[in-house]
Amino acid sequence: MLLYSYVSSAVFSPLYSPLCRLQGQFLLNGMHKAGDVILGGLFEIHFFSVFPDLSFTSEPQQPTCHGFDVLGFRQAQTMAFAVDEINRNSNLLPNVTLGYSLYDNCVKLGIGFRAALSLVSGQEEQFIPEETCIGAPPVLGIVGDSSSTRSIAISSVLGLYRVPMVSYFATCSCLSNRQKFPSFFRTIPSDAFQVRAMIQVLKHFGWTWAGLLVSDDDYGLHAARSFQSDMAQPGEGCLAYLEVLPWGNDQAELRRIVDVMKKSTAHVVIVFAHESHMINLMEEVVRQNVTGLQWMASEAWTAATVLQTPHLMPYLAGTLGIAIRRGEIPGLKEFLLQMRPDQHHNKSYGNSMVNQFWEYTFQCRFAPPPVGWVEAGGALCTGQEDLKDAETEFLDISNLRPEYNVYKAVYALAYALDDMLQCEPGRGPFSGHSCGSLKGLEPWQLVYYLDKVNFTTPFGDQVSFDKNGDALPIYDIMNWLWLPDGTELQYVGEVKRSALKGEELTIDEDKIFWNFESKKPPRSVCSESCPPGTRMARKKGQPVCCFDCIPCSEGKISNESDSVECATCPEDFWSSPQRDHCAPKRTEFLSYNEPLGICLTATSLLGTCICAVVLSIFILYRRTPIVRANNSELSFQLLLSLKLCFLCSLLFIGRPRLWTCKLRHAAFGISFVLCVSCILVKTMVVLAVFKASKPGGGASLKWFGILQQRGTVMVLTSVQAAICTTWLVSASPTPHKNTQYHNDKIVYECAVGSTVGFAVLLGYIGSLAILSVLIAFMARNLPDSFNEAKLITFSMLIFCAVWVAFVPAYISSPGKYADAVEVFAILASSFGLLVALFGPKCYIILLRPERNTKKAIMRWGIES
Repeated sequence: MLLYSYVSSAVFSPLYSPLCRLQGQFLLNGMHKAGDVILGGLFEIHFFSVFPDLSFTSEPQQPTCHGFDVLGFRQAQTMAFAVDEINRNSNLLPNVTLGYSLYDNCVKLGIGFRAALSLVSGQEEQFIPEETCIGAPPVLGIVGDSSSTRSIAISSVLGLYRVPMVSYFATCSCLSNRQKFPSFFRTIPSDAFQVRAMIQVLKHFGWTWAGLLVSDDDYGLHAARSFQSDMAQPGEGCLAYLEVLPWGNDQAELRRIVDVMKKSTAHVVIVFAHESHMINLMEEVVRQNVTGLQWMASEAWTAATVLQTPHLMPYLAGTLGIAIRRGEIPGLKEFLLQMRPDQHHNKSYGNSMVNQFWEYTFQCRFAPPPVGWVEAGGALCTGQEDLKDAETEFLDISNLRPEYNVYKAVYALAYALDDMLQCEPGRGPFSGHSCGSLKGLEPWQLVYYLDKVNFTTPFGDQVSFDKNGDALPIYDIMNWLWLPDGTELQYVGEVKRSALKGEELTIDEDKIFWNFESKKPPRSVCSESCPPGTRMARKKGQPVCCFDCIPCSEGKISNESDSVECATCPEDFWSSPQRDHCAPKRTEFLSYNEPLGICLTATSLLGTCICAVVLSIFILYRRTPIVRANNSELSFQLLLSLKLCFLCSLLFIGRPRLWTCKLRHAAFGISFVLCVSCILVKTMVVLAVFKASKPGGGASLKWFGILQQRGTVMVLTSVQAAICTTWLVSASPTPHKNTQYHNDKIVYECAVGSTVGFAVLLGYIGSLAILSVLIAFMARNLPDSFNEAKLITFSMLIFCAVWVAFVPAYISSPGKYADAVEVFAILASSFGLLVALFGPKCYIILLRPERNTKKAIMRWGIES
């Protein structure tokens, strides 16, 4: 490495001998064990550090560390245990003894960087190149660092030389960048997945509105970017606020942040920071007495015992946290109990960690003690103290999380080295199909095998790395259970990702302790969910989770909650009153079952029966003068045609079908032409008879014999039949579902097919009717005792008046009412003709028989 300066006698003065010399040597807290291959480790053994004055008027002193971290030391001992276990395993790295060099980073980047450079360069003050520069490097790989910031800095340098680095606690998603960190691996999931895991928990409980607090470092800021990116996806929720927690105890900034939390409507607060940030934050939270919040913890402080105090539990109880996967390491506790200072303490090799732990645990000092220690009553350490008697969490292995990751990291390096040493010469992956060897081992060769490592721990977890060096992601979900005698961190679920099933969340809600009066999960939404039948309308200038619920308009529905848009119903369907489903439109037509249809049907049948009765009367009294004087044959034809007119109205009632649509207008047209033709011929006969009674007028009767009358009626009716046939062949009426009149119902009607055909049909009837009126009007003053012409004129005026009124009424009537208007016109005109033409005759026949004689008729004629 560049830490060495090679001084050659060929270049410099002969006073210098050819050797490599360290530019500087760092005094670091460490723990070492010799072996054929050395693995390095970086751990947090002390919380704090003190850097000397850097005036550079003299050689700067080395920084010192204080505040012993028992859990960090247990992580270092876990690595020592893993190495010892591998050395005892005859199936893994046989004939190879692993050693280790572990250093304390004192939670400082500068010290951690010093430790990393010491590992890859070695601590020997000088050595002769010819003898030593050939062989394996000082360390083959490094387990660590625990911090993302330190891992970024260290790996960016070590990556230049492809020295593998396997972190057990650095979670920043930025470390997945293989271009920047080509030799970085980790046994803890990336923050990108931790963010996804938190979002899965938020979605599970329906929390779409949450606040986010992050630390002002790579760990927190990259997590904030991941949250913003992932929550930008539809349905992932929104951030009510995003605040960066200050370093140190900045009271003004912390007060401002807590004020934001108090004013926000979000009841869930996610904190992606270290426990030191949380300590400062919670002091302000307690001061302002901010309660009623559901906290979510990142793995950095989920298991922080310093926060699980009676003073803070009224605020933090019920916290849901993402925790590193818990594991079990058989034999670890026995290994820890066997530890003794005299077994590890070697001042010449820099073993100081065990002694520092011993002094911290038993509150004693090894000889020689500090000045005044004994005088002040301090005890001296003998190295024979029993750890079983010590009150320390060092021996509590019930909740191994970072330690389990350390254990997996050591085994990953060991399995990669074992795979490399099992390579068969000539079949290796390197240039010329060569294999790596223990004597000429290069760190970059181990990187190749680390990419492919795949093994299962005794606890049953599979360990492998993806293309970015990340382990298979899995997190435990923990809950802070507040008990009368303290706090318990309980497991309530897990979230993991697999290639086959994707993200999987498993959570046991019954086990979760909720720090609310309801003992239920809180509601944390910006806007309540929009029920079916409404759509979301985003509030201007606010996140997508803040919206108003707008009811769907008519004809549109939403059958799901929180619909963005309302869907339009198909043509034959309409929205329900609740706008949550499409219901089939009501089909409307003039039915036999409704009151209007029943009345029209009854009227039609009544008219038919009356026609039958009148016809029966005329047949019965066919030989009487009044029947014979009024052209009995045409009267019979007229009564039959009126009967058909009444009956054809029934075709307009009921569900339209193809045959009824074709038949209704044809039957109507032909029946009425037959009726009007009979009236027209009857009028012409009356006029011809009157003219024949004058001198020289007898010739006019030869044109109006029985055959001519029949022929005229048939010809006039045949013209209408031809019009109907042409209409039906060219553009036949068909059933039609009309949705134009009403949005919520379908009017089932008969489309006329050809408006021209319908107009010609009506026009022909109208022309015959007008002609009949004109001729009858000309004969209105004939000297007839029972003036048939007057009755015909009156009946045709009724007929014309009805059908003139029919046209605008028909056009303006929607749906079934158009059919009702047409039926009414048919019935009204038919009754008008029936009553006007046959009413007086039936009155005389039935009620005034004395007037139904030839003498009476002749007398009235003479008087007239």
